[in-house]
Amino acid sequence: MPIDVRRARPASPALLPSLVGILLVVFLGLAAAVYAAWAPLMDLDQAVADWAHDLVAGDETLIDILAWAADWLGPMVLRVVLGVVVLWAVWRRAYRVAVWIAVTIPVQFLAVWGLKRLFERARPTFDDPYAVLHSYSFPSGHATAGATFSTVMVIVTLLVLRRGLLRKAVITLWIALGLAAGLDRIFLGVHFLSDVVAGFALGTAIPLALWWLIMRPVFAVEEPERPAIAGTGRRQVGVVLNPVKVGDVEGFKARVSEAAARHGWAEPVFLETTVDDPGAAQAAEALEGEADLVIVAGGDGTVREACGELARSGTSVGIVPLGTGNLLARNLSLPLHLVDAIDNAFTGQDRAVDLVRLQIDGAEDTTTFLVMAGLGFDAAIMTGTNEDLKKKVGWLAYVVSGARQLFRFGRVRVQISVDDGEFVRRRALTVVVGNVGFLQGGLPLLPDAQIDDGEIDVVAIAPPHKFAFLSVGLRLFTRRKRTDERLDRMTGRTVVIRADRPTPMQLDGDPIGEHTELRATVEPGVLLLRVPR
Repeated sequence: MPIDVRRARPASPALLPSLVGILLVVFLGLAAAVYAAWAPLMDLDQAVADWAHDLVAGDETLIDILAWAADWLGPMVLRVVLGVVVLWAVWRRAYRVAVWIAVTIPVQFLAVWGLKRLFERARPTFDDPYAVLHSYSFPSGHATAGATFSTVMVIVTLLVLRRGLLRKAVITLWIALGLAAGLDRIFLGVHFLSDVVAGFALGTAIPLALWWLIMRPVFAVEEPERPAIAGTGRRQVGVVLNPVKVGDVEGFKARVSEAAARHGWAEPVFLETTVDDPGAAQAAEALEGEADLVIVAGGDGTVREACGELARSGTSVGIVPLGTGNLLARNLSLPLHLVDAIDNAFTGQDRAVDLVRLQIDGAEDTTTFLVMAGLGFDAAIMTGTNEDLKKKVGWLAYVVSGARQLFRFGRVRVQISVDDGEFVRRRALTVVVGNVGFLQGGLPLLPDAQIDDGEIDVVAIAPPHKFAFLSVGLRLFTRRKRTDERLDRMTGRTVVIRADRPTPMQLDGDPIGEHTELRATVEPGVLLLRVPR
Protein backbone atom coordinates (compact mmCIF):
# COMPACT_ATOMS: atom_id res chain seq x y z
CA MET A 1 0.00 0.00 0.00
CA PRO A 2 1.45 3.43 -0.91
CA ILE A 3 2.46 5.68 1.96
CA ASP A 4 -0.09 8.40 2.71
CA VAL A 5 1.84 11.66 3.21
CA ARG A 6 -1.13 13.08 5.10
CA ARG A 7 0.25 11.24 8.13
CA ALA A 8 2.85 14.03 8.41
CA ARG A 9 0.45 16.85 7.61
CA PRO A 10 0.96 19.72 10.09
CA ALA A 11 -1.86 20.51 12.48
CA SER A 12 -2.06 24.05 11.10
CA PRO A 13 -1.40 25.15 7.48
CA ALA A 14 0.74 27.99 8.79
CA LEU A 15 2.92 25.81 11.01
CA LEU A 16 5.53 24.76 8.45
CA PRO A 17 5.97 28.18 6.80
CA SER A 18 6.28 29.77 10.24
CA LEU A 19 8.87 27.25 11.40
CA VAL A 20 10.88 27.63 8.18
CA GLY A 21 10.70 31.40 8.61
CA ILE A 22 12.03 31.22 12.18
CA LEU A 23 14.91 28.96 11.11
CA LEU A 24 15.83 31.27 8.25
CA VAL A 25 15.76 34.30 10.57
CA VAL A 26 18.17 32.48 12.90
CA PHE A 27 20.44 31.61 9.98
CA LEU A 28 20.37 35.08 8.44
CA GLY A 29 21.01 36.69 11.82
CA LEU A 30 24.09 34.54 12.38
CA ALA A 31 25.21 35.05 8.79
CA ALA A 32 24.99 38.84 9.12
CA ALA A 33 26.87 38.79 12.44
CA VAL A 34 29.62 36.58 10.97
CA TYR A 35 29.89 38.71 7.80
CA ALA A 36 30.21 41.88 9.92
CA ALA A 37 32.56 40.17 12.40
CA TRP A 38 30.29 41.30 15.24
CA ALA A 39 32.54 41.36 18.30
CA PRO A 40 30.20 39.72 20.88
CA LEU A 41 29.63 36.73 18.57
CA MET A 42 33.31 36.48 17.69
CA ASP A 43 34.23 36.48 21.39
CA LEU A 44 31.61 33.82 22.18
CA ASP A 45 32.79 31.66 19.27
CA GLN A 46 36.40 31.83 20.40
CA ALA A 47 35.53 31.17 24.04
CA VAL A 48 33.54 28.05 23.15
CA ALA A 49 36.26 26.87 20.76
CA ASP A 50 38.95 27.24 23.45
CA TRP A 51 36.78 25.47 26.05
CA ALA A 52 36.06 22.54 23.73
CA HIS A 53 39.73 22.27 22.73
CA ASP A 54 40.87 22.22 26.36
CA LEU A 55 38.21 19.64 27.27
CA VAL A 56 39.50 17.19 24.65
CA ALA A 57 43.21 17.92 25.14
CA GLY A 58 45.29 14.87 26.03
CA ASP A 59 42.46 12.33 25.61
CA GLU A 60 43.57 10.29 22.60
CA THR A 61 40.63 7.90 22.87
CA LEU A 62 38.13 10.74 22.75
CA ILE A 63 39.95 12.30 19.80
CA ASP A 64 39.77 8.98 17.94
CA ILE A 65 36.04 8.75 18.66
CA LEU A 66 35.49 12.28 17.39
CA ALA A 67 37.48 11.52 14.23
CA TRP A 68 35.49 8.33 13.69
CA ALA A 69 32.22 10.24 14.09
CA ALA A 70 33.44 12.87 11.63
CA ASP A 71 33.99 10.15 9.02
CA TRP A 72 30.83 8.08 9.57
CA LEU A 73 28.49 11.01 10.17
CA GLY A 74 29.99 13.07 7.39
CA PRO A 75 27.92 14.68 4.60
CA MET A 76 28.80 12.06 1.99
CA VAL A 77 27.80 9.10 4.19
CA LEU A 78 24.52 10.75 5.20
CA ARG A 79 23.70 11.56 1.58
CA VAL A 80 24.31 7.96 0.57
CA VAL A 81 21.90 6.81 3.31
CA LEU A 82 19.31 9.30 2.10
CA GLY A 83 19.84 7.97 -1.42
CA VAL A 84 18.94 4.51 -0.18
CA VAL A 85 15.80 5.98 1.41
CA VAL A 86 14.91 7.45 -2.00
CA LEU A 87 15.06 3.96 -3.53
CA TRP A 88 12.98 2.58 -0.67
CA ALA A 89 10.36 5.30 -1.22
CA VAL A 90 10.18 4.43 -4.91
CA TRP A 91 9.76 0.75 -4.00
CA ARG A 92 6.91 1.70 -1.67
CA ARG A 93 5.39 3.79 -4.48
CA ALA A 94 5.78 6.92 -2.35
CA TYR A 95 6.88 8.94 -5.36
CA ARG A 96 6.36 12.39 -3.85
CA VAL A 97 8.47 11.38 -0.87
CA ALA A 98 11.20 10.11 -3.21
CA VAL A 99 11.16 13.35 -5.21
CA TRP A 100 11.29 15.43 -2.02
CA ILE A 101 14.38 13.64 -0.71
CA ALA A 102 16.04 13.54 -4.13
CA VAL A 103 15.62 17.32 -4.49
CA THR A 104 16.65 18.04 -0.89
CA ILE A 105 20.06 16.37 -1.24
CA PRO A 106 21.50 18.59 -4.05
CA VAL A 107 19.82 21.75 -2.73
CA GLN A 108 21.47 21.28 0.66
CA PHE A 109 24.85 20.55 -0.94
CA LEU A 110 24.74 23.56 -3.28
CA ALA A 111 23.60 25.89 -0.51
CA VAL A 112 26.57 24.99 1.70
CA TRP A 113 29.01 25.08 -1.21
CA GLY A 114 27.89 28.56 -2.29
CA LEU A 115 27.69 30.06 1.21
CA LYS A 116 31.17 28.89 2.16
CA ARG A 117 32.60 30.71 -0.86
CA LEU A 118 30.51 33.78 -0.15
CA PHE A 119 31.66 34.19 3.47
CA GLU A 120 35.18 32.71 3.19
CA ARG A 121 35.40 32.44 6.96
CA ALA A 122 38.62 30.95 8.31
CA ARG A 123 38.46 27.95 10.61
CA PRO A 124 39.57 28.05 14.28
CA THR A 125 43.33 27.91 14.86
CA PHE A 126 45.21 26.34 17.77
CA ASP A 127 48.85 25.75 18.61
CA ASP A 128 48.19 21.99 18.83
CA PRO A 129 45.22 21.26 16.53
CA TYR A 130 43.59 17.82 16.43
CA ALA A 131 42.56 18.26 12.80
CA VAL A 132 43.60 20.77 10.16
CA LEU A 133 41.27 21.71 7.29
CA HIS A 134 42.01 24.36 4.69
CA SER A 135 38.45 24.89 3.43
CA TYR A 136 36.08 27.58 4.66
CA SER A 137 34.17 27.39 7.92
CA PHE A 138 30.72 29.02 7.60
CA PRO A 139 28.30 27.28 7.64
CA SER A 140 29.34 23.85 8.87
CA GLY A 141 28.75 21.28 6.13
CA HIS A 142 28.58 18.47 8.69
CA ALA A 143 25.99 20.29 10.79
CA THR A 144 23.89 21.19 7.75
CA ALA A 145 24.00 17.64 6.39
CA GLY A 146 23.28 16.21 9.86
CA ALA A 147 20.25 18.45 10.35
CA THR A 148 18.93 17.62 6.87
CA PHE A 149 19.40 13.90 7.52
CA SER A 150 17.62 14.11 10.88
CA THR A 151 14.71 16.13 9.48
CA VAL A 152 14.17 13.79 6.55
CA MET A 153 14.39 10.66 8.70
CA VAL A 154 12.05 12.07 11.35
CA ILE A 155 9.40 12.81 8.71
CA VAL A 156 9.85 9.37 7.13
CA THR A 157 9.47 7.82 10.58
CA LEU A 158 6.23 9.74 11.11
CA LEU A 159 5.00 8.27 7.83
CA VAL A 160 5.79 4.62 8.55
CA LEU A 161 5.51 4.15 12.32
CA ARG A 162 2.42 4.74 14.40
CA ARG A 163 2.42 6.55 17.74
CA GLY A 164 4.20 4.74 20.52
CA LEU A 165 7.46 4.11 22.31
CA LEU A 166 9.16 2.68 19.24
CA ARG A 167 8.45 5.77 17.14
CA LYS A 168 9.67 8.07 19.91
CA ALA A 169 12.87 6.03 20.26
CA VAL A 170 13.58 6.06 16.52
CA ILE A 171 12.95 9.80 16.25
CA THR A 172 15.24 10.41 19.22
CA LEU A 173 17.96 8.38 17.49
CA TRP A 174 17.73 10.43 14.27
CA ILE A 175 17.90 13.72 16.17
CA ALA A 176 20.85 12.48 18.24
CA LEU A 177 22.76 11.49 15.10
CA GLY A 178 22.14 14.88 13.52
CA LEU A 179 23.29 16.73 16.64
CA ALA A 180 26.36 14.53 16.93
CA ALA A 181 27.32 15.23 13.31
CA GLY A 182 27.48 18.97 14.05
CA LEU A 183 28.68 19.17 17.65
CA ASP A 184 31.52 16.79 16.84
CA ARG A 185 33.05 19.55 14.69
CA ILE A 186 33.32 21.96 17.62
CA PHE A 187 35.20 19.46 19.78
CA LEU A 188 37.51 18.57 16.89
CA GLY A 189 38.34 22.25 16.66
CA VAL A 190 37.39 22.73 13.00
CA HIS A 191 34.25 24.84 13.43
CA PHE A 192 33.00 27.68 15.58
CA LEU A 193 29.74 27.47 17.50
CA SER A 194 28.01 29.88 15.09
CA ASP A 195 29.07 27.73 12.12
CA VAL A 196 27.34 24.72 13.64
CA VAL A 197 24.19 26.51 14.84
CA ALA A 198 23.80 28.17 11.44
CA GLY A 199 24.26 24.77 9.80
CA PHE A 200 21.57 23.24 12.01
CA ALA A 201 19.15 26.05 11.15
CA LEU A 202 19.84 25.90 7.41
CA GLY A 203 19.89 22.10 7.26
CA THR A 204 16.48 21.92 8.95
CA ALA A 205 14.89 24.75 6.98
CA ILE A 206 15.74 23.32 3.55
CA PRO A 207 13.93 19.94 3.84
CA LEU A 208 11.00 21.49 5.71
CA ALA A 209 10.56 24.18 3.06
CA LEU A 210 10.74 21.64 0.25
CA TRP A 211 8.34 19.31 2.09
CA TRP A 212 5.85 22.16 2.36
CA LEU A 213 6.20 23.12 -1.32
CA ILE A 214 6.03 19.58 -2.71
CA MET A 215 3.32 18.25 -0.40
CA ARG A 216 1.11 21.36 -0.24
CA PRO A 217 -1.09 20.24 -3.15
CA VAL A 218 -1.73 16.92 -1.35
CA PHE A 219 -2.43 18.58 1.99
CA ALA A 220 -4.86 21.00 0.35
CA VAL A 221 -7.03 18.25 -1.16
CA GLU A 222 -9.54 16.61 1.14
CA GLU A 223 -10.39 12.97 0.43
CA PRO A 224 -13.77 12.78 -1.32
CA GLU A 225 -16.63 11.31 0.60
CA ARG A 226 -17.61 7.76 -0.25
CA PRO A 227 -20.87 6.14 0.71
CA ALA A 228 -21.03 3.11 2.95
CA ILE A 229 -21.22 -0.15 1.04
CA ALA A 230 -23.21 -2.23 3.51
CA GLY A 231 -25.93 -1.41 5.99
CA THR A 232 -29.41 0.03 6.19
CA GLY A 233 -28.51 3.41 4.73
CA ARG A 234 -29.06 5.30 8.01
CA ARG A 235 -25.26 5.59 8.26
CA GLN A 236 -25.07 4.98 11.98
CA VAL A 237 -21.67 3.99 13.39
CA GLY A 238 -20.79 2.33 16.66
CA VAL A 239 -17.22 2.27 17.97
CA VAL A 240 -16.03 -0.53 20.24
CA LEU A 241 -12.76 0.60 21.79
CA ASN A 242 -10.33 -0.85 24.28
CA PRO A 243 -9.28 2.19 26.37
CA VAL A 244 -6.07 0.48 27.48
CA LYS A 245 -4.91 0.03 23.89
CA VAL A 246 -6.23 3.38 22.66
CA GLY A 247 -4.40 5.36 25.33
CA ASP A 248 -5.59 8.90 24.55
CA VAL A 249 -9.28 8.05 24.51
CA GLU A 250 -10.56 11.60 24.06
CA GLY A 251 -8.10 12.27 21.24
CA PHE A 252 -9.15 9.04 19.55
CA LYS A 253 -12.83 9.90 19.85
CA ALA A 254 -12.17 13.32 18.33
CA ARG A 255 -10.39 11.73 15.34
CA VAL A 256 -13.21 9.26 14.71
CA SER A 257 -15.87 11.95 15.06
CA GLU A 258 -14.01 14.19 12.61
CA ALA A 259 -13.69 11.35 10.10
CA ALA A 260 -17.37 10.44 10.49
CA ALA A 261 -18.45 14.02 9.81
CA ARG A 262 -16.09 14.30 6.84
CA HIS A 263 -17.47 11.12 5.24
CA GLY A 264 -21.12 11.90 5.90
CA TRP A 265 -21.87 9.64 8.86
CA ALA A 266 -23.81 10.44 12.02
CA GLU A 267 -22.02 11.19 15.28
CA PRO A 268 -20.45 7.89 16.46
CA VAL A 269 -21.61 6.06 19.55
CA PHE A 270 -18.55 5.04 21.58
CA LEU A 271 -18.60 1.85 23.66
CA GLU A 272 -15.58 1.12 25.87
CA THR A 273 -14.55 -2.41 26.78
CA THR A 274 -13.82 -3.50 30.33
CA VAL A 275 -12.00 -6.41 31.94
CA ASP A 276 -15.34 -8.16 32.51
CA ASP A 277 -16.77 -7.24 29.08
CA PRO A 278 -13.83 -7.31 26.61
CA GLY A 279 -15.80 -6.56 23.44
CA ALA A 280 -18.75 -8.89 22.81
CA ALA A 281 -21.24 -6.98 24.95
CA GLN A 282 -20.24 -3.67 23.37
CA ALA A 283 -20.61 -5.11 19.86
CA ALA A 284 -24.08 -6.41 20.78
CA GLU A 285 -25.02 -2.96 22.05
CA ALA A 286 -23.86 -1.40 18.77
CA LEU A 287 -26.08 -3.82 16.85
CA GLU A 288 -29.02 -3.02 19.10
CA GLY A 289 -28.46 0.62 18.17
CA GLU A 290 -28.90 -0.39 14.50
CA ALA A 291 -25.35 0.54 13.53
CA ASP A 292 -24.57 0.25 9.83
CA LEU A 293 -20.85 0.14 10.64
CA VAL A 294 -19.03 -1.00 13.76
CA ILE A 295 -15.44 0.13 14.23
CA VAL A 296 -13.36 -2.03 16.58
CA ALA A 297 -10.25 -0.37 18.03
CA GLY A 298 -7.87 -2.54 20.02
CA GLY A 299 -5.65 -5.58 19.79
CA ASP A 300 -6.42 -8.96 18.22
CA GLY A 301 -8.18 -10.04 21.42
CA THR A 302 -10.63 -7.14 21.35
CA VAL A 303 -11.22 -7.71 17.64
CA ARG A 304 -11.89 -11.42 18.26
CA GLU A 305 -14.44 -10.75 21.00
CA ALA A 306 -16.31 -8.12 19.02
CA CYS A 307 -16.27 -9.95 15.71
CA GLY A 308 -17.60 -13.13 17.28
CA GLU A 309 -20.71 -11.14 18.14
CA LEU A 310 -20.88 -9.26 14.81
CA ALA A 311 -20.69 -12.40 12.64
CA ARG A 312 -23.81 -13.09 10.55
CA SER A 313 -25.19 -9.63 11.34
CA GLY A 314 -24.56 -8.23 7.85
CA THR A 315 -22.99 -5.17 9.48
CA SER A 316 -19.65 -3.94 8.18
CA VAL A 317 -16.72 -4.05 10.59
CA GLY A 318 -13.80 -1.63 10.43
CA ILE A 319 -10.61 -2.53 12.29
CA VAL A 320 -8.31 0.00 13.96
CA PRO A 321 -5.37 -2.22 14.99
CA LEU A 322 -3.78 -1.05 18.23
CA GLY A 323 -2.29 -4.24 19.64
CA THR A 324 1.22 -5.67 19.77
CA GLY A 325 0.87 -8.24 16.99
CA ASN A 326 -2.06 -7.01 14.88
CA LEU A 327 -1.85 -10.23 12.87
CA LEU A 328 -5.33 -9.91 11.40
CA ALA A 329 -4.56 -6.43 10.07
CA ARG A 330 -1.18 -7.52 8.70
CA ASN A 331 -2.61 -10.56 6.92
CA LEU A 332 -5.36 -8.46 5.31
CA SER A 333 -3.04 -5.53 4.50
CA LEU A 334 -5.16 -3.23 6.65
CA PRO A 335 -3.62 0.14 7.51
CA LEU A 336 -1.63 0.09 10.74
CA HIS A 337 -1.46 3.87 11.08
CA LEU A 338 -4.27 5.23 13.25
CA VAL A 339 -5.55 7.92 10.88
CA ASP A 340 -5.40 5.63 7.84
CA ALA A 341 -7.17 2.82 9.69
CA ILE A 342 -10.01 5.13 10.74
CA ASP A 343 -10.41 6.41 7.19
CA ASN A 344 -10.37 2.86 5.81
CA ALA A 345 -13.22 1.92 8.15
CA PHE A 346 -15.39 4.60 6.50
CA THR A 347 -14.17 4.33 2.91
CA GLY A 348 -13.00 0.74 2.41
CA GLN A 349 -14.85 -2.05 0.67
CA ASP A 350 -16.46 -5.02 2.37
CA ARG A 351 -14.86 -8.45 2.23
CA ALA A 352 -16.67 -11.52 3.49
CA VAL A 353 -14.23 -13.52 5.64
CA ASP A 354 -14.33 -16.77 7.56
CA LEU A 355 -14.65 -17.17 11.30
CA VAL A 356 -13.54 -20.27 13.21
CA ARG A 357 -15.75 -21.73 15.92
CA LEU A 358 -13.81 -23.38 18.74
CA GLN A 359 -14.96 -25.99 21.26
CA ILE A 360 -12.58 -26.71 24.15
CA ASP A 361 -12.44 -29.93 26.17
CA GLY A 362 -15.82 -31.03 24.80
CA ALA A 363 -17.70 -28.20 26.53
CA GLU A 364 -21.04 -27.10 25.09
CA ASP A 365 -20.05 -23.44 25.14
CA THR A 366 -17.97 -22.33 22.18
CA THR A 367 -15.82 -19.33 21.30
CA THR A 368 -14.42 -17.98 18.04
CA PHE A 369 -11.20 -16.75 16.55
CA LEU A 370 -10.14 -14.97 13.37
CA VAL A 371 -6.37 -15.44 13.30
CA MET A 372 -4.88 -18.50 14.98
CA ALA A 373 -5.34 -20.86 17.88
CA GLY A 374 -2.32 -22.64 19.26
CA LEU A 375 -1.48 -25.48 21.59
CA GLY A 376 1.96 -25.97 23.11
CA PHE A 377 5.09 -23.89 22.79
CA ASP A 378 3.48 -20.84 21.14
CA ALA A 379 0.81 -20.68 23.84
CA ALA A 380 3.50 -21.05 26.54
CA ILE A 381 5.24 -18.01 25.01
CA MET A 382 2.03 -15.99 25.27
CA THR A 383 1.44 -17.16 28.83
CA GLY A 384 5.00 -16.32 29.90
CA THR A 385 5.17 -12.86 28.29
CA ASN A 386 5.65 -10.05 30.78
CA GLU A 387 2.84 -7.54 30.19
CA ASP A 388 4.85 -4.57 31.48
CA LEU A 389 7.71 -5.47 29.16
CA LYS A 390 5.26 -5.86 26.25
CA LYS A 391 3.98 -2.33 26.84
CA LYS A 392 7.54 -1.00 26.66
CA VAL A 393 9.10 -2.94 23.78
CA GLY A 394 6.10 -4.45 21.95
CA TRP A 395 6.56 -7.76 20.14
CA LEU A 396 10.18 -8.05 21.36
CA ALA A 397 8.70 -9.18 24.68
CA TYR A 398 7.55 -12.35 22.88
CA VAL A 399 11.14 -12.98 21.78
CA VAL A 400 12.31 -12.77 25.39
CA SER A 401 9.55 -15.14 26.52
CA GLY A 402 10.31 -17.52 23.64
CA ALA A 403 13.97 -17.76 24.60
CA ARG A 404 12.94 -18.72 28.13
CA GLN A 405 10.29 -21.23 27.11
CA LEU A 406 12.55 -22.99 24.60
CA PHE A 407 14.50 -24.46 27.50
CA ARG A 408 11.53 -24.99 29.81
CA PHE A 409 8.75 -26.34 27.65
CA GLY A 410 8.73 -29.99 26.66
CA ARG A 411 7.17 -31.65 23.65
CA VAL A 412 3.60 -32.94 23.93
CA ARG A 413 2.09 -36.11 22.49
CA VAL A 414 -0.85 -35.01 20.33
CA GLN A 415 -3.40 -36.58 18.00
CA ILE A 416 -4.73 -34.58 15.06
CA SER A 417 -7.82 -35.37 12.99
CA VAL A 418 -8.97 -33.36 9.96
CA ASP A 419 -12.58 -33.60 8.72
CA ASP A 420 -13.25 -36.56 11.06
CA GLY A 421 -10.49 -38.60 9.45
CA GLU A 422 -8.00 -40.86 11.19
CA PHE A 423 -5.96 -39.33 13.98
CA VAL A 424 -2.32 -38.56 13.15
CA ARG A 425 0.03 -38.89 16.12
CA ARG A 426 2.88 -36.46 16.69
CA ARG A 427 5.20 -35.59 19.54
CA ALA A 428 4.90 -31.90 18.87
CA LEU A 429 6.46 -28.79 20.28
CA THR A 430 3.50 -26.77 19.06
CA VAL A 431 0.34 -27.19 16.95
CA VAL A 432 -1.34 -24.17 15.37
CA VAL A 433 -4.75 -23.93 13.70
CA GLY A 434 -4.83 -20.93 11.38
CA ASN A 435 -7.46 -18.89 9.58
CA VAL A 436 -4.61 -16.79 8.12
CA GLY A 437 -1.08 -17.78 7.27
CA PHE A 438 1.50 -15.18 8.20
CA LEU A 439 3.15 -14.23 11.48
CA GLN A 440 5.13 -11.10 12.38
CA GLY A 441 7.60 -10.04 9.71
CA GLY A 442 5.75 -11.99 7.02
CA LEU A 443 6.87 -15.38 8.35
CA PRO A 444 4.74 -17.94 6.43
CA LEU A 445 3.65 -20.38 9.11
CA LEU A 446 0.72 -21.52 6.92
CA PRO A 447 1.57 -20.16 3.47
CA ASP A 448 -1.58 -21.50 1.76
CA ALA A 449 -4.07 -20.24 4.36
CA GLN A 450 -6.63 -17.69 3.18
CA ILE A 451 -9.18 -16.01 5.40
CA ASP A 452 -11.97 -16.48 2.86
CA ASP A 453 -11.31 -19.94 1.40
CA GLY A 454 -13.81 -21.81 3.58
CA GLU A 455 -11.06 -23.93 5.14
CA ILE A 456 -8.70 -23.86 8.09
CA ASP A 457 -5.05 -24.87 8.03
CA VAL A 458 -3.07 -26.78 10.64
CA VAL A 459 0.67 -26.99 11.25
CA ALA A 460 2.31 -29.40 13.68
CA ILE A 461 5.92 -28.57 14.50
CA ALA A 462 7.54 -31.69 15.93
CA PRO A 463 11.35 -31.52 15.94
CA PRO A 464 13.09 -34.64 17.30
CA HIS A 465 14.84 -32.47 19.90
CA LYS A 466 14.74 -28.82 20.89
CA PHE A 467 17.76 -27.69 18.93
CA ALA A 468 16.22 -29.14 15.77
CA PHE A 469 13.63 -26.39 16.22
CA LEU A 470 16.21 -24.06 14.64
CA SER A 471 16.26 -26.08 11.41
CA VAL A 472 12.45 -26.09 11.35
CA GLY A 473 12.51 -22.34 11.88
CA LEU A 474 14.88 -21.99 8.94
CA ARG A 475 12.42 -23.88 6.76
CA LEU A 476 9.73 -21.44 7.76
CA PHE A 477 11.93 -18.42 7.05
CA THR A 478 12.93 -19.75 3.63
CA ARG A 479 9.24 -20.44 2.87
CA ARG A 480 9.71 -24.07 1.91
CA LYS A 481 6.42 -25.91 1.54
CA ARG A 482 7.88 -29.40 2.00
CA THR A 483 6.19 -31.27 4.85
CA ASP A 484 7.27 -34.25 6.95
CA GLU A 485 6.97 -35.41 10.54
CA ARG A 486 9.02 -32.41 11.72
CA LEU A 487 6.79 -29.86 9.98
CA ASP A 488 3.40 -31.24 8.99
CA ARG A 489 0.63 -29.15 7.43
CA MET A 490 -3.01 -30.17 6.92
CA THR A 491 -6.14 -28.46 5.61
CA GLY A 492 -9.85 -29.04 6.17
CA ARG A 493 -13.11 -27.63 7.46
CA THR A 494 -12.96 -29.25 10.92
CA VAL A 495 -9.90 -30.03 13.03
CA VAL A 496 -9.68 -31.92 16.31
CA ILE A 497 -6.49 -31.83 18.41
CA ARG A 498 -5.99 -33.89 21.54
CA ALA A 499 -3.05 -33.66 23.92
CA ASP A 500 -1.95 -36.38 26.36
CA ARG A 501 -1.80 -33.88 29.23
CA PRO A 502 -3.14 -30.38 30.04
CA THR A 503 -1.24 -28.05 27.72
CA PRO A 504 -1.20 -24.23 27.36
CA MET A 505 -3.50 -22.90 24.62
CA GLN A 506 -3.94 -19.47 23.05
CA LEU A 507 -6.50 -17.70 20.88
CA ASP A 508 -5.29 -14.87 18.65
CA GLY A 509 -2.36 -14.31 20.97
CA ASP A 510 -4.31 -14.42 24.25
CA PRO A 511 -3.54 -17.33 26.63
CA ILE A 512 -6.66 -19.27 27.68
CA GLY A 513 -5.19 -21.71 30.19
CA GLU A 514 -4.28 -25.39 29.93
CA HIS A 515 -6.53 -27.87 28.11
CA THR A 516 -6.39 -31.30 26.50
CA GLU A 517 -8.69 -31.01 23.47
CA LEU A 518 -9.85 -28.41 20.96
CA ARG A 519 -12.25 -28.76 18.06
CA ALA A 520 -12.15 -26.01 15.41
CA THR A 521 -14.78 -25.63 12.70
CA VAL A 522 -14.69 -23.01 9.97
CA GLU A 523 -17.75 -20.82 9.36
CA PRO A 524 -17.28 -19.49 5.82
CA GLY A 525 -17.96 -15.85 4.91
CA VAL A 526 -19.92 -14.91 8.02
CA LEU A 527 -18.16 -11.60 8.74
CA LEU A 528 -17.90 -8.42 6.64
CA LEU A 529 -14.57 -6.66 7.16
CA ARG A 530 -13.62 -3.32 5.65
CA VAL A 531 -10.44 -3.65 3.57
CA PRO A 532 -8.67 -1.05 1.42
CA ARG A 533 -10.13 -0.42 -2.03
